Amino acid sequence: MNKYYTRACNFYYGTISKKYIKEKKAIPLNGNPLISFDKIEIISRKGGKIIDIKDRNKISKNLNNKIDKDLKNLKRKKTFKKLNLSNTPILMGIVNLTPDSFSDGGKYNNIILAKKHINNLLSYGAKIIDVGGESTRPGANDINLTKEWNRIKLVLQFLKSKKCNISLDTRKSLIMKKASKLKIDLINDVSGLNYDQDTVQFLKKTKKPFVIHHMKGTPKNMQLKPSYKNVLLDIYDFFEAKLKYLRKQGIKHNNIVLDPGIGFGKNMKHNITLLKNISIFHSLGFPIMLGLSRKRFIKDISKENDTKDRIGGTVSSCIQAHLQGVQILRVHDVKEINQAFKVFKELQN
Repeated sequence: MNKYYTRACNFYYGTISKKYIKEKKAIPLNGNPLISFDKIEIISRKGGKIIDIKDRNKISKNLNNKIDKDLKNLKRKKTFKKLNLSNTPILMGIVNLTPDSFSDGGKYNNIILAKKHINNLLSYGAKIIDVGGESTRPGANDINLTKEWNRIKLVLQFLKSKKCNISLDTRKSLIMKKASKLKIDLINDVSGLNYDQDTVQFLKKTKKPFVIHHMKGTPKNMQLKPSYKNVLLDIYDFFEAKLKYLRKQGIKHNNIVLDPGIGFGKNMKHNITLLKNISIFHSLGFPIMLGLSRKRFIKDISKENDTKDRIGGTVSSCIQAHLQGVQILRVHDVKEINQAFKVFKELQN
């Protein structure tokens, strides 16, 4: 039996979106009147078909029941603890306290440099600060618990007094436990909660908000010829199965973010497919986060036009994500990305 997936498409923005919603010609995405859609793509592993919302009566009753369920998730206003999801994108500023992260390793791995960097990120408009003490770049090795904690503890203490959401980028439940004694608003585990068997129980006990991140393999091997039957639908099924599992484990809250993991066990073709069709994940009913900043796929596309910080490619891919309703963007260059969106939104209206 075919399994079907629903992807919102043919979007409208700003004042046009509000107008079409009022005239009942379009449906608000995630309850946000500034972005709406009037078509959906019905996808199976055999192919896809785009239909106008008003033509749904032309498809079977069973498929319409599936679409009804997905549309409820697509239309429903998303909420997340301490975050205003009606004003997107929300920028998550990256603070890598490592000597070997793929882009900024060694730049902020002492407390003076880290504090200055955090203050800059906040002044430039970051609403979330993501703190990590272990590199998860392609080919990276695991590091021990003590080393990871020593890299981040002083920065987490400094962040206690800051008016922002603090995200902890770690795969280890003991690091999560130590950090939760300070101030942690979000757990960002790039392993998809798979690295440490105690992580799910920690999340259940503390009811901490968290990210479900997709990664194929481990940082050590994830880029060694990654393959999928269908990257878009395989990752959708991963999220669906993980959510079902977490509910069975007793995690009932909805403070969950989905991150398809651009560059984590994906080649350029996989990444492009995900970015072109990222709106499919809205039908799962949770906010979407993407880490696009300075990623290798930008170099693969731009070739001789590649640059050190890849700001041009980061901006364009972030705008592509925003145009499909992605709510949270994890970036290095908060000032430049914020500038791009201020100009973009003004021109839209």
